[in-house]
Formats: sequence, C-alpha cells, structure tokens
Amino acid sequence: MRPETLAALIVAAQFVSPADTDDLSVRARSVGVTAHAAAAVQVGVQVEPGTVRVGILRPGGGYTVTSMPLEEYVGKVLSGEGVRQSQPAALQALAITIRTFALANRGRHRADGFDLCDQTHCQVVRPATPPTELAARETAGRVLMVAGAPASVFYTASCGGRTEIPSNVWPGADDPSYLPTREDDGCGGAPEWSAEISEPDLLKALRASGFRGDRLKELRVRSRNSSGRVARLTLDGLRPGEISGQDLRVVVGRTLGWQHIKSTMFDLRRVGGAYRFSGHGSGHGVGMCVIGAARLAERGQSAEQILSRYFPGLDVSAASAARLTRAAPTAPPPARGAAVLPASPVPESAVRATAPGPEVLVSLPDEDEGEHEAIVRQASVARDELARALGVTPPARVSLRVHPTTEDYAQATGQPWFTSGAIVNNELHLPPLAVLRERGVLDRAIRHGLVHVLIDAALSKRPMWVREGAAIYFAGEVRIPGEPVARPPSRPEPRASCPDAPELLQPVSVGALSNAWARARACFAKQIQAGRGWRDVR
Repeated sequence: MRPETLAALIVAAQFVSPADTDDLSVRARSVGVTAHAAAAVQVGVQVEPGTVRVGILRPGGGYTVTSMPLEEYVGKVLSGEGVRQSQPAALQALAITIRTFALANRGRHRADGFDLCDQTHCQVVRPATPPTELAARETAGRVLMVAGAPASVFYTASCGGRTEIPSNVWPGADDPSYLPTREDDGCGGAPEWSAEISEPDLLKALRASGFRGDRLKELRVRSRNSSGRVARLTLDGLRPGEISGQDLRVVVGRTLGWQHIKSTMFDLRRVGGAYRFSGHGSGHGVGMCVIGAARLAERGQSAEQILSRYFPGLDVSAASAARLTRAAPTAPPPARGAAVLPASPVPESAVRATAPGPEVLVSLPDEDEGEHEAIVRQASVARDELARALGVTPPARVSLRVHPTTEDYAQATGQPWFTSGAIVNNELHLPPLAVLRERGVLDRAIRHGLVHVLIDAALSKRPMWVREGAAIYFAGEVRIPGEPVARPPSRPEPRASCPDAPELLQPVSVGALSNAWARARACFAKQIQAGRGWRDVR
C-alpha cells in the first residue's frame, strides 16, 4: 500500500495505562476492505415505499444486495431471532420489536450500499415459516414510537433474570426511560451455564484484541454494576491491566467462540490452570428478553402486555408501514441522528428535531453496535471542532470503520497492532473499541484520523512527516500517550532530522514508531511557532 493512501495514527500500547471507563447466537464475521468495496452499490438510491434493501453475506465475503417488502423482512427475521414454537403473542411482540429496530436503524449499512445486513450485526434473516409470516401480517405497520419516531430498541436472547441499561453494555450510549434495568420473572434466570477457559486460551483471546504481555498471572472481578453484572476485571500481567466485563465477553467470543461467556452475569474462580465462569442469561440483556417473552406468552399475556413490560412508556403506532418508509430525499440526513434515523425518512412529523449537516457513517462490529449513536456523536463533534480550528469546510461524508480484532485491523490497513488507526481510501479504520478505550486514547484516535481526512488532500505533495505532525498537533496530542506527566514531552535532539515516510508507515518496533512520532510533531510545531500556517509547513 502506498504511503500516499495510508496514514498511521501512532499510539504505542506499551506506553499507555488503562482508563476506567444479541443476540440469540452470535456469529461474528470479519469482512475485509476489498470485500466491502466489491459489494458496494450506489448509495442513496431511492426505494419503493415499504421496501428494505438487505445485504446477504456471501460465503466468500462481500454481500449480495436484495430488496424485499418490509413485512416479508419482518417474517424472515422473526424466524431467525425468535424462539421456536412460541405462542402467537410472543411472536407478535417480537415482530413489532423487529419492525421498530429495522425502521430506527434503516441505513445502518449505507456506506456499503444497503440498509441492513442479514447477520447479528443487524438482524438475522432466515426463511420464514407459516407462524412467523402470520405474526408479521397480524402486526403489519405496528411500531414502537417515541416522540413521534420509531424508538431505538434492543432485544436479547435472555436477560438472565434482570434486564440491563444500554450504557452498562455500550459506554456512552443513552439510557432512555423505556430501557430500564429491572427484575424479570419471565425467563426465570435461564439459561444457567458454566465454562472453563484455560489460561493459554484466555491469553490468546486477549492478545488478539490488543492486550500485551507474556502471561496472564491472575484474572479477577473488580466491580459489578447496578444489575449485578460484572463491570470490570483486573488482568494481572497484561497491558492494559483492566477490561470491562462486556469487553471480555466480546474478545473471548470473537476468538474462542460465543458459547463460553454467554453473558456478563457470571461468577469467576480459578481452577488449576483454567478459569471457571458460572453464569445466567445469554446476550447483552438490554430490552426485550426473547425467552422471557416466550414464557410470558405461555402464561397468557398478550403482545401488548409483553411490550409494556420490556419497553415501559412506549406507544405502539398503527401507522402504515409504507407511510413510514417512503423514498428518501436527496438532502443528507442529520449527522447527530445518523446512527438511529432511517435512511429513508419517516413522515415530517416523525423526524427528530436535528439540524441537517454532513454525514458521519460508522461501521461497528455487531457486539459494539449499541455504541453507534455515541460514536457518531463523538466523531461529529470532533469533526466540527477540528474544521473550525483548521479553517476548512467539513467533507460531505466521513466514514469510520471499527475492526473486531487487532488482526483484522492489521490485515485491512497493513499497519502494526500497536497503531491506533489508519486512513485507507479516505475511510478511517480503528482497532477494537475495547483496546482504544482501555488505552485511554479513543477520542484522540478519532481526532487524529479526522485531521488526516481534513488536511491530507491539501498537503498531498508534502513529506509524510508534515501530515503526521499536523494530525498529532491539531488532535491535541502534546505528549506520547502514557508518558509520565512529570516528564516533559519527548523532543528531537537539536540536529535530529524529521522522520521519513518509512519510519512512520513501516515502523520496525513500538519504540522506533514513538520516536518518529515525537520528531514529526516537533518538526511541525517548530514551524507553526515561527508563525507559519499549517498549509505552509514544508
């Protein structure tokens, strides 16, 4: 990959100290940049009212895009996500939830050329059955609404006896009153599960997600949240030295399989050379408990009663589904709501009050999708602040893609695991959120990448150190992340040269990379302090 098309965001994991900060069956897939590009079709194409464009994941990678009526889609997702042989009331409640999720998240894959995928990242699509088709027809057009728009809702395989608030699963997510944490006698704490994971396997999973160290000396629960789920764990012997319960579940699931840690409602103890996890529930626990809904329907509760239990305070509309999915206008959607508003809008009265602006498109692994709106908001604020500081107009679209593992990130970008981001074909690629968050560099990584998006075209003929130095300087990175505050930032020696492109883009080690990064910033800052504008640095 040519240096002109790739800019590394340099944050060395070994220097960084940690910062505090559903799926019925998760089948995590990683699709490379080439596969995404090959599958992409024209974005923004208008669709027939009541139609959803679905990306069907191909075995070899990429997507086959197909359009289907919304109610046909609901019946197929109901077959993929529901409990078999459920009573009609449970299927109806889930059908309304599935339809609401589809409308509130329509356009999630806009960067890939369709609305929703057929995997757990969006909703699992399977061939419909007569009962699921009937439930879709009987509830046609019914949607959970808040403030006149489809609500941002979730559902989980089993809450394990208590539902969870979104922010305990996805840091930064909103906690609306209709997604509370509360006891649930529907599922009765089922399923109970246990699993043993050996120390070498745990180390393998953690290292795949960016944690470093030769040995995991001890893993122990440090704290729990208000629902009783594991909030944080200590990782003795690794860097960073902590991880959240949800992130541990994700990194183990992506590497070793999702059958091991089914939820964060678990107890932990060491057994010889392994760790035994004993827990309840399956999935993130937010919103509707699918197993609980099925059991409540068996007790005679109606679909309305089930929905009011899991989504208290939401209204169920009887609006026409076609009316809720009419063709999209040519104007871009609001950046603030890009994570939750449909690609094709709801009626004028149902659109959230948000000022229009440039788009921020965010692609997250399925287990991080609950953070979509928070990441969009964070990137939008950073983009606007940096554009004002640089005196430039933000681009019409900014695309940001988070990878599920550091290996996936390295393969897609050609960059080492210890970098915290890269620009490939004008798209910002980031390592797993868990890694960036534990390093304490998530916001800086986003800002660093956005500076490249805003300035690289103007500085395309300048040396690489100019672009890299500008990104470090304007992202506010005044020192190497993790370097002791009491020590002044690393500066190049008086006669030290500015780094060349291979030093920045093909580092031989973490130490060499941090040295090149410090020199790039110092060279850039020296000319800025002498009175030059960023466009004139050379």
